[in-house]
Amino acid sequence: MHPGPGIRTTPVAGVLLTDAEFDHTIGLLMLREESTLTVYGTYPVLEALTLWFPVRELVSDYADFSWSLIEIGKPLDLDDRLRVTAFLTGSKAPRYMGRSRLRGPSTEWEVGFRLEDKMTGGIAVYAPTLPRWDDRFAEQVASADCVFVDGTFWTDDEMSCQGAGSRTGRSMGHMPVSGEDGSARALAALPAKRKIYTHINNTNPILDEDSKERRWLTDLGIEVGRAGLEVEL
Repeated sequence: MHPGPGIRTTPVAGVLLTDAEFDHTIGLLMLREESTLTVYGTYPVLEALTLWFPVRELVSDYADFSWSLIEIGKPLDLDDRLRVTAFLTGSKAPRYMGRSRLRGPSTEWEVGFRLEDKMTGGIAVYAPTLPRWDDRFAEQVASADCVFVDGTFWTDDEMSCQGAGSRTGRSMGHMPVSGEDGSARALAALPAKRKIYTHINNTNPILDEDSKERRWLTDLGIEVGRAGLEVEL
């Protein structure tokens, strides 16, 4: 992270990839000056970044990144304090893959992460792509102290209503925030100390701090993520 000229934060030690979409992987190109960086992803994600969106080759002339497979359900210690476990959230491959590039069925395209501070026992769950709030996801967040959830769209038809496209949110792998079957009510019911929406599209009215949608979330005890947000577990 480089917040401004002459200012530098602690060097990045590792990157956890939740999927292989452009908006979740193109930032690796901006991290090319990091000399020691490990990138973790599932098998299909790392394969896509090797063959079809060749980020691995593009950065190889700038930095010697380490690329490491992360297995679903298998805890991984990132350092002496932080432990991470990947869990499935969806099976949607990136749009650039198309049918012709898919090598057989795979369910490991989209994951979330359960992060545990081994010193404090605090747990955070991060799931920026969430097509459905099913029993498996409910189990992941039930005991979390902090939950980051996919807040891409307020409604399923948001893109078409605003003339920004014809695809629905669910067809892109994102359940809506609002509605009886939206994520907000389920998120509000969790015992977590902090509940935060992330991955918010620029069409989503919750970005407007004065909007009725933003006030509704605030009343439910739900935050809207922002650049520079820090969470302590």
